[in-house]
Amino acid sequence: MVEKIILDCDPGHDDAVAILLAVANPNIDLIGVTTVGGNAALEKCTYNARACLQQYGATDVPVHAGCDRPLVHPLEVADYVHGETGLDGTELPVPTRPLDKGHAVNWIIDTIMNNEPKTITLVPTGPLTNIAMAMRMEPRIVERVKQVVLMGGGYNIGNWSAVAEFNVKTDPEAAHIVFAEKGWPVTMIGLDLTHQALCTPEVQAKIDEIGTPTAKFVSELMDFFRLSYHDAEEFVDPPVHDPCTVAYLIDPSVITMRRAPVEVELRGDLTVGMTVADLRGLEPSAEECNTQVAVKLDFDKFWNLVIDAVKRIG
Repeated sequence: MVEKIILDCDPGHDDAVAILLAVANPNIDLIGVTTVGGNAALEKCTYNARACLQQYGATDVPVHAGCDRPLVHPLEVADYVHGETGLDGTELPVPTRPLDKGHAVNWIIDTIMNNEPKTITLVPTGPLTNIAMAMRMEPRIVERVKQVVLMGGGYNIGNWSAVAEFNVKTDPEAAHIVFAEKGWPVTMIGLDLTHQALCTPEVQAKIDEIGTPTAKFVSELMDFFRLSYHDAEEFVDPPVHDPCTVAYLIDPSVITMRRAPVEVELRGDLTVGMTVADLRGLEPSAEECNTQVAVKLDFDKFWNLVIDAVKRIG
């Protein structure tokens, strides 16, 4: 079955790989990309999304710019990981398609309301500001969305603080709105999973062997990502977070899930943005609990999907 998705993102090196998977895999129908301020300022993230689609030959995919800041807090970008442009390390192609008119939040609402119920999956890979705003502006979208598969959070570890992951910590109020809504299924693909998605030298060598401009583009992004992650967080190889969401929609066997209630902490002095997953006792049923968290990655399956996507772009 082809998954029809809206990718809400803040490119970002790993977002660039998520866009690649969404464009190239035949099991995904990428009906639009929306952008949000996160890894970089909104204007930069929006340009990067358009440049990635240009690189992948997908200029038919609309791009709508969304919220430029979190609901409550000022935006803190992750330039120490992604560089000044948000996609440092390679030469970005100049987009030929003009930026589509209309705010991302309005476009998300209109698209969901104008499609058959339960046919569109939301895939947020940045702060959840656009999604929360859409929910508040038009609550009926909740019952019409098929599912939400997001990159964010973690049940054991943080990166923007000791216990909070960047996307959730950037806009914890928005994350709280998304996770607290019981009317739709939410899959949290957090750091516990994405730290298993390492771009090792062996993986990158396979990408290099493809020898196409897109292979070079991805490899150059990974070169920069490797150095910045080593300097910032002492990773030997960079974790490629965001494409794990798309990989799961292509082939759910890529990721082992555990159903568990998830709440977002808003008031703790040291724990704001923490995603608290209750993993005690027996795993609840889908009827009892609408949230699940990613636990284990099939490393080879995941990277085979990415490598196949690079090959398909040609």
